[in-house]
Amino acid sequence: MLEKLKEKAERIAEEKAMVSFLKRFDENPFLVKFQDDEYLIGEGEPTFVVDIKKPIPVSELMKSTSLALGEAYMDKNLTIEGDLYNALVHFLGQMGKFSTDEHLLSKLLHPSLSKKTQAKEVQSHYDIGNDFYKLWLDKTMSYSCAYFKNEDDSLYQAQVNKVDYILEKLHLEEGMTLLDIGCGWGFLLIEAAKKYKIKGMGITLSHEQYAEFSRRIKEQHLEDYLTVELMDYRDLPKTGKKFDRVVSVGMVEHVGRENYKLFNDSVKAVLKKGGLFLLHYISQLNEDSGNGWMQKYIFPGGELPSLREMVNIMADEDFHILDIENLRRHYNKTLLCWDKNFHEHLDEVRQMFDERFIRMWDLYLAGCAAAFYTGVIEVHQILVTNGVNNDLPIVRWY
Repeated sequence: MLEKLKEKAERIAEEKAMVSFLKRFDENPFLVKFQDDEYLIGEGEPTFVVDIKKPIPVSELMKSTSLALGEAYMDKNLTIEGDLYNALVHFLGQMGKFSTDEHLLSKLLHPSLSKKTQAKEVQSHYDIGNDFYKLWLDKTMSYSCAYFKNEDDSLYQAQVNKVDYILEKLHLEEGMTLLDIGCGWGFLLIEAAKKYKIKGMGITLSHEQYAEFSRRIKEQHLEDYLTVELMDYRDLPKTGKKFDRVVSVGMVEHVGRENYKLFNDSVKAVLKKGGLFLLHYISQLNEDSGNGWMQKYIFPGGELPSLREMVNIMADEDFHILDIENLRRHYNKTLLCWDKNFHEHLDEVRQMFDERFIRMWDLYLAGCAAAFYTGVIEVHQILVTNGVNNDLPIVRWY
């Protein structure tokens, strides 16, 4: 009897400690529910319920709030009654109140930047399987921010819009050479070859992307226009190649803060004088070390540049900025489309992965959509010339 009372007292103490921690997120009302008790946080009618099956030690919440809550959700020790996306908007809108002990998480937040390690990190995400990605991406197989020119654009149309928009910014002409660093499954280069008759080369570290892009090149008879290589960006200067245009969409996030300059050095080495370089990447306002849960489970080694640090590095390279554009709200909408598609194909996903993976991936897609909505992260396109180029149109040609 005394043992049971002691266990109950310890459980209540854990619950109250967790509730005390969660009270910092009180900008909007929500309910925290335990086995026997409920606690209202904030004022007013709760908009969602956090159902705690097993209390999370406050020490874990203090070490990494994102990691502790994310793992609890994956393990079903924490569930959400109500809309997951709305709940994540609530929490991520108060991201500044999250705790991260960078000393205890140093190996997770600051892994090796070696070629071997980074190749393994990239492959851990992009080599999950082409069949999996085909379930919830559109048929272009574009895994980056779409561009919704019209409110009712489909995801497919918005991805076509995005690629067309980038190619217009690059001011391509027939016969030009175009390098795509982190080419994914190749849609951008395929469109460039078809519409502008450029000679293109794509590089990736993903074996699955390399195989699919190679298949697409042959299927669409573009062997005279396109090639794809399994290559680290750091090896580009060794090729001795020079390109009229360079594009990189959603790749620089994988190189690590210490290598942002090296990445730009590598672009500089292969871009012709006066050539155009478009960098499209997920950014953040400040130069912090990122999200522990994302780095452990989704993008190992991932680190997001701020706009200001990337602009400073580009200035040192004599890259002259023509245009900077923020597409944050477009990425929010893109991710909501992906999450909707993911849910519509859950039966097929369950044949590939277990429930823990499904909850992880749902949390990733909905969480990123919420992060873009709240401005925790943004996406920028930066267009530059290598040195001065006075031959381009004097006004925005796009």
